[in-house]
Amino acid sequence: MNDDFPLGLLFSLLLLLICLSAFFSSSETGMMSINRYRLSHRAGSGEGRAQRVMRLLGRPDRLIGVILIGNNFVNNLAASIATIIAIHFFGDVTGPAVATTLLTITILIFAEVTPKTYAAVKPDRIAYPASLILEPLLKLLYPLVWLVNVISNGLLRLLGVKNIEGDGDNLTRDELRTVVHEAGPLIPRRHQAMLVSILDLENVTVNDIMVPRHEVSGIDLDDDLDDILAQIRTSQHTRLPVFKGDINNIIGMLHLRNAARFLSRGEVTKAAIVQEAREPYFIPESTPLHTQLLNFQKQKRRIGIVVDEYGDVEGLVTLEDILEEIVGEFTTDVASQDQDIHPQEDGSHVIDGTANIRDINKSLGWQLPTDGPKTLNGLILEYLESFPEGPVCLEIGPVRMEILEVRDNLITAARCWQAVRRAVVATS
Repeated sequence: MNDDFPLGLLFSLLLLLICLSAFFSSSETGMMSINRYRLSHRAGSGEGRAQRVMRLLGRPDRLIGVILIGNNFVNNLAASIATIIAIHFFGDVTGPAVATTLLTITILIFAEVTPKTYAAVKPDRIAYPASLILEPLLKLLYPLVWLVNVISNGLLRLLGVKNIEGDGDNLTRDELRTVVHEAGPLIPRRHQAMLVSILDLENVTVNDIMVPRHEVSGIDLDDDLDDILAQIRTSQHTRLPVFKGDINNIIGMLHLRNAARFLSRGEVTKAAIVQEAREPYFIPESTPLHTQLLNFQKQKRRIGIVVDEYGDVEGLVTLEDILEEIVGEFTTDVASQDQDIHPQEDGSHVIDGTANIRDINKSLGWQLPTDGPKTLNGLILEYLESFPEGPVCLEIGPVRMEILEVRDNLITAARCWQAVRRAVVATS
């Protein structure tokens, strides 16, 4: 036997087979671990090696089939050669047992754990070069791969697996949000916040960000003409709603750029103001922000009147309001700056009762509930379930609140600070 198969040749062949086993093992892990989204981007950019890997991953059953056929072939052949060598040194009785033990340890370390770990950590370094060999090998062994896949896929169908083609690993919205957060320094933190804000637009309605009707600045045609003209000349807004008597009776939206037309005339009349006003654009209060953003684009509008299910005006919302939900505050308009939250020296904040809860959460990093009332006044009344007759303290989530001022059936101010212990509701 030693004359027919020199030991040097057998050892060389065994070493080659172990290397091939390491190649197939690392190829399997590298192909399955490669980042599919980066791979798809590179393939879409015309990178040939990425396109080659994409073709192989398009049918994972064939890819795994050719890898395992190759891996099992070289491992079985390596076992036979190791047995021959062991019999030469240890005899027919103990040789096979020694060969099995030593080859198992060798393959486990050098052909399984080490190459697969490296491939899991550096999949790109393995998958791309491996595809150069696996693609032609798949064509060469296709009849055998096809036969194996027919039997294997038949067994999978019995287990309820019908589609064995790659499904593209589609992500849900929550999964995509996790991907953005885990991008780390690859995406600047501000850009991450913007991307997450875009994903959250569907969960926010215009009612959450609108300017409430009691804060809407508009032109009442029942006012004196001189007062109306003074309001137009001093307004810090570019668009003003025009109404008669009550904001529910809106006639149109006046762009102050168009106001120059009648202001330049010798005599200005209310009819001229109405003539320059554009027909109002109404928005249901439950419209999601991502839908309204598209509606603004389609209608060529920048501002809309928010109405409830009965047609009563709730407030107004602008295109800038929606964009600020994505990019954050960017206006320098003094009138629009938040003056509802007043920091105190002891670390607490005196907050106006009309302050929007979402604005409070964004400004202070709190987690007050936003699925109910929109203002701090409404939130406190919901938790108390009655109008407070005197000073009241309570906890909502991790935030403690002390009502400071009540006027005209409205909580106008409350002192708030973050509590350490778990929240409960309490009154005093």
